[in-house]
Amino acid sequence: MEEIDPGSLADVAYGIFEVYLNRELHARGPYLFELVEQGVDFEADVRDIFGRFGEDYPELAGALLSRFGGIDAVYAPLSAGEGVLPSKTTRMYWIVQDAPEPLERGLDDEQVGKWLIFVPADEVDEAWRKVRDGTIRGRLGISAKVSTAKPNPDSRDERSVIYVYTRDWADEADVMRVRERLRDLGFVDRIGYKRNIETYRGEYSEEGRKVTYYSA
Repeated sequence: MEEIDPGSLADVAYGIFEVYLNRELHARGPYLFELVEQGVDFEADVRDIFGRFGEDYPELAGALLSRFGGIDAVYAPLSAGEGVLPSKTTRMYWIVQDAPEPLERGLDDEQVGKWLIFVPADEVDEAWRKVRDGTIRGRLGISAKVSTAKPNPDSRDERSVIYVYTRDWADEADVMRVRERLRDLGFVDRIGYKRNIETYRGEYSEEGRKVTYYSA
């Protein structure tokens, strides 16, 4: 069996831990972003949750401690905006925010699509706050995510990008409802909507060739 690179394992471990942390923090009350933006000291919560993470995933917790040296080095960037603000996030390629309500039926991933919003890097934090808060209040789609300051070798644009997901690309009424809500948030320039099936096929926009399903 091929040995896993410790650095790569630590990168994976950090991403999993942040998902775990967000879930556990929200189960106790506020989301991570609310604690950070309110200036709350939540180090004790991080330590306690990391202990549980270590019980559930000892190898991943060990990789994190080996990389960062201790929980202090994990907490400090979190409290400064790592995983909350795109401009402050350098350990993950994406920040994700799901809508709070449980889905009434299972998702068909190939039916899912997303609006793509490209913004200059110096404007992405404020743009993300608008989309994140709209998502968490159930006013947009099923989920949203934003690219971060971590250099991504797969990136095809120097700008930051925000994806706003809807359940079913064939449900045009819902797709356009989300588009109208984005306009209400200030995203008034024309944007494109792409289906997951094009993404899975590796199809991207090129000169003279578009893969957007809707444009509005």
